[in-house]
Amino acid sequence: MGKITLENVSKSFGQTVVIPEIDLTIENGEFVVFVGPSGCGKSTLLRLIAGLEDTSKGAIRIDGEDVTREPPARRGLSMVFQSYALYPHMTVRQNIAFPLKMAGEDKTASAKKVEDAARILNLTDYLDRRPGQLSGGQRQRVAIGRAIVRQPKAFLFDEPLSNLDAALRSTMRLEISELHQKLKTTMVYVTHDQVEAMTMADKIVVLQAGRVEQVGSPLELYRSPQNLFVAGFIGSPKMNLIGGTEAAKHGAATIGIRPEHIHLSPNDGPWKGTVGVAEHLGADTLLHVSADGIGQITVRAGGEYEVRHGDTVHLTPDPQKIHRFDAEGKVF
Repeated sequence: MGKITLENVSKSFGQTVVIPEIDLTIENGEFVVFVGPSGCGKSTLLRLIAGLEDTSKGAIRIDGEDVTREPPARRGLSMVFQSYALYPHMTVRQNIAFPLKMAGEDKTASAKKVEDAARILNLTDYLDRRPGQLSGGQRQRVAIGRAIVRQPKAFLFDEPLSNLDAALRSTMRLEISELHQKLKTTMVYVTHDQVEAMTMADKIVVLQAGRVEQVGSPLELYRSPQNLFVAGFIGSPKMNLIGGTEAAKHGAATIGIRPEHIHLSPNDGPWKGTVGVAEHLGADTLLHVSADGIGQITVRAGGEYEVRHGDTVHLTPDPQKIHRFDAEGKVF
């Protein structure tokens, strides 16, 4: 089991409140991602769950048990950090087995757990190597293996892919997602990368300045953002946010339309604009258009859409996909 419940949890450093009161439930077996810009409090919130930071107010429960004042070792959680923190003089086998050795576990039982973890993580052929002989992705898998052998109630990941290059990040996203499917264990994952959040999570918690802006599945956040912050943060490329007279026509302070929900035409459409930069990405082309009376608009077109810098285009937003926000930035 691995249900985690936060009840009115807050964190202050002196007079500075970094996490206002939060209520949140992470169900057993869920893959939950905390996402938000740097400094939004996502790592602090993870550390509160882990017990690495003291909770200023409220209660943290794991499977119904109040662990708010319990030390990290008593919470039954395993944490994987941004840095691998492997022992360079130890083999992969010894690194993975280290927490079991410290716990005084029987050597036979420990060896089996290490072998099982290595098989799950495709590390069997590397058990007798040292960390210096491994790639960054392999080292991160060793760090995850060290967490797996403890058989925790939940895994906590604090931006574990930040040190990897783009190709390895993509591979490791898939591997961690597959690991979750195999283990069916609760996972809480912190990242500032909304692409990671969208591709990995069962449930996303969007944070800003320590506040929870919205909680939901990736598609719920994409389809129905509750405010301007979530609308502008979730989705790649970002949603176009438009104010002024064009928004007023819809009775809103701001309207939002995603790049993929705008139809392009060379000679017909309500918004006329001039093409600036065109990003050819293969399957897609992203056009940055300066629209008359509106400003910069990003439009997603087909990968083979023929257009040049300075061309005139006409844009038609899908009326069913327009999001309306009031003066406080809330959707209505």
